[in-house]
Amino acid sequence: MAWSQIYDPLSNAWLSTLIAALPVIVLLGGLGIFRMRAHVAALLALAVALATAVFVFQMPVGMAGKTALLGAAFGLLPIGWIILNIIFLYQLTDRLGLFKILQDSISGITDDRRLQLLLIAFCFGAFFEGAAGFGTPVAVTGAILIGLGFSPLAASGLSLIANTAPVAYGALGSPVIALAAVTGLPLLDLSAMIGRQLPIFSVIVPFWLIVAFAGWRGTMQIWPAVLVAGVSFAIPQFLMSNFHGPWLVDVVASLISMGCLALFLKVWQPKRIWTSLDRDAVAAASVGAAAVNDIARPRHTAAEVRRAWLPWIILSVLVFLWGLPQVKDFLDGLSVFRFPIEGLDNLVQRVPPVVAKPIPERAIYLFNWLSMTGTGILISAVIAGKLVGASFRQMIEVYWQTLVKVRFSLLTIAAMLALGYTTRYSGLDATLGLAFAKTGVLYPFFGALLGWIGVALTGSDTASNVLFGSLQRISSEQLGLSPTLMGAANSSGGVMGKMIDAQSIVVAATATNYHGQEGVILRYVFFHSIALACLVGILVTLQAYVWPFTAMVVGH
Repeated sequence: MAWSQIYDPLSNAWLSTLIAALPVIVLLGGLGIFRMRAHVAALLALAVALATAVFVFQMPVGMAGKTALLGAAFGLLPIGWIILNIIFLYQLTDRLGLFKILQDSISGITDDRRLQLLLIAFCFGAFFEGAAGFGTPVAVTGAILIGLGFSPLAASGLSLIANTAPVAYGALGSPVIALAAVTGLPLLDLSAMIGRQLPIFSVIVPFWLIVAFAGWRGTMQIWPAVLVAGVSFAIPQFLMSNFHGPWLVDVVASLISMGCLALFLKVWQPKRIWTSLDRDAVAAASVGAAAVNDIARPRHTAAEVRRAWLPWIILSVLVFLWGLPQVKDFLDGLSVFRFPIEGLDNLVQRVPPVVAKPIPERAIYLFNWLSMTGTGILISAVIAGKLVGASFRQMIEVYWQTLVKVRFSLLTIAAMLALGYTTRYSGLDATLGLAFAKTGVLYPFFGALLGWIGVALTGSDTASNVLFGSLQRISSEQLGLSPTLMGAANSSGGVMGKMIDAQSIVVAATATNYHGQEGVILRYVFFHSIALACLVGILVTLQAYVWPFTAMVVGH
């Protein structure tokens, strides 16, 4: 029997919105205030969401339970599968001593910790975001930064801050493709509009990242390199998104940015080299000192360096191939299994004003084990392991140790996705969205924050676009705003929520061995997240109302 979502069950919009927000309040409060373990906070928030869905929003109990199970399954496969295998690759290279050589080779480009952070967290992370997404960039860059000596909190938090501007075009443009599908707006128009918002932040974020680590004075000492990294990313991001499409934006922009920064550092180095990770120690050093806590870098042969980089090169190639639509379609043809969830599939209906007419929600678990990004990562790890001399016995031992290591992280991710699916299918997310849609002339600002909330809730810009894309179009048309602008704002604002969603925080904590400290990471990045989201909101408001920003709107 079909069930239609109810968006104001208490016949009081403010009270219904407050109740709908309870799961989010419990989750963020548990992590940030009461310092609960992530899996405990996620499970508690899930319990609140289920109770709210059933007893307040009148969702049938059976549907609510199946929704949570569907979300948990999606959390384990494919998302948990990515995390498990990327951590396995890291652990394997670390066991073989290759990861230390890789760290030393990165130090060879520059000894300066600020520039290493820029190269790894921003440039290298953007490549993995473009090729794979779903937590891969944070897992890779967090692990590398830990190996270079960054503290677990710094490695986690800074990787999360860096993984913002590229997110809208992550996983070969998946968020934009999903946004076009749910809004019915032209794909290339949305790609171009987002490409007229995020390049500004592609210049801002590298500066923001270094300021968060080194302060203003430390940032100004290397501003030419930061500017090179940001501008050389922003320009290709704009050109690719506006004149090609969303598919290869991050991949092309990140490769150009890495190349430009590496070449620039061959001819320019800051007067003061930060080899210390302690900002206070650097500040206390005498003016003009060449380095702080300088340590001689081990020398490695070219063959050793190539061997250390080989696993990551193989990973990059296979992850990129796995993300190509042609390859994905071929692998899906060999391995995909679709499981419609009986008693849920097509039985939950979104209704006006969230959508123009009642639309049934599909509930299908897609088990495409061969085309999952995590499978590509596992295959690359096995190939790389054999090429660098690891035995199958050794790989099995490391894999088991990795599984034990990430068990609570997998539980957290399953609980978080169960929470996200419950809020979606029960209509809690739409109730929150409708509250934002009532802000009138301020809607462009709050529309961007709606995307931010969507990503914070679901852990995915793609999922946020699916949840709120249609609402953004309907609300903008009612208010006389450009639906292309507000659809793009949902995605651009959403990327700033990526650093505070529980999924990303758990991935970062796992990659950096910072288990049980997810609340600390949340407090570290929360201000950065909301501040950057507000800046996106301000830009969108200017594009909606103020010339010459209005001229940036596609189709204006």
